[in-house]
Amino acid sequence: MDNTVEILQRERLAELLATLAITQGFSPSLLEEVRFIRANKPMPRSPIVYDPSIIIVGQGRKRVFLGDQTYTYDPYNYLVLSVPLPFECETEATPEKPLLAVSIKVDPVVLGELLMEMDDNGEIVGTVRGVYSTTLTDELASATIRLLECLKSPIESRILGPQIVREITFRVLRGEQGGALRAVAARHSRFGQIARVLRRVHQEYHKELDVEILAREANMSVSTFHHNFKAVTSTSPLQYLKSIRLHKARMMMVQDGLNAGIVAERVGYLSASQFSRDYKQFFGNSPAKEMREMRSLLER
Repeated sequence: MDNTVEILQRERLAELLATLAITQGFSPSLLEEVRFIRANKPMPRSPIVYDPSIIIVGQGRKRVFLGDQTYTYDPYNYLVLSVPLPFECETEATPEKPLLAVSIKVDPVVLGELLMEMDDNGEIVGTVRGVYSTTLTDELASATIRLLECLKSPIESRILGPQIVREITFRVLRGEQGGALRAVAARHSRFGQIARVLRRVHQEYHKELDVEILAREANMSVSTFHHNFKAVTSTSPLQYLKSIRLHKARMMMVQDGLNAGIVAERVGYLSASQFSRDYKQFFGNSPAKEMREMRSLLER
């Protein structure tokens, strides 16, 4: 990419996101599958969970920590999550230069349609992880700018937006690390089988789930399932389930104002005291203190 073009694209991305991402945290756009992200101050490394998405940054920097790997996304590199993953994340931002980004939902149906049109059988070579970061190309930056431009207008969002989202997904599929997205559409691949299990965990986290049940869902033996699950998520099935339950509980407390006892039962805990112990170990605060701090942060 020519340096002048690259600089102009980065400046335009940041400029557009500054006018669209005006709310702290995640905020909706005129398209259901697109959200904006803004952080006005640095955020220390802390647990979080993201849904499958493509995240492109106009300003600032984030780092994802998963297992022994670190993934950086900033104006030079974008992030792709092909499956829902809990991990730790830290944010570089200041009030003068807030973090500004756009998140685009990964739709398995769109992936399948694109692969058919590309005459791609979705064959996966080597080990695929559920998250990666890679260099933002000229073509992808240009498509993102066009998406942000159209999101300023309801009629352009409705007519042009879905096609540009489709183009962005295509660009990522064709990119250096597109294998993770191809694997999502390949139902019978190891990755596709694990992705199916992860979707079940997110839908049924409140139910009684164990490794044997999840292994059957993946049509694998327990040992094979455990190995493949950890290769994709960098954690064990039970640790993954626990982290999803705790993140769901956190959302219920902050957004719905529910107390710890009610939330513990709703996310599948049989013991409120065990929930409180797990919560404090995971987030570093008791449920009550965490709820007060999160509400205070959201109100700023």
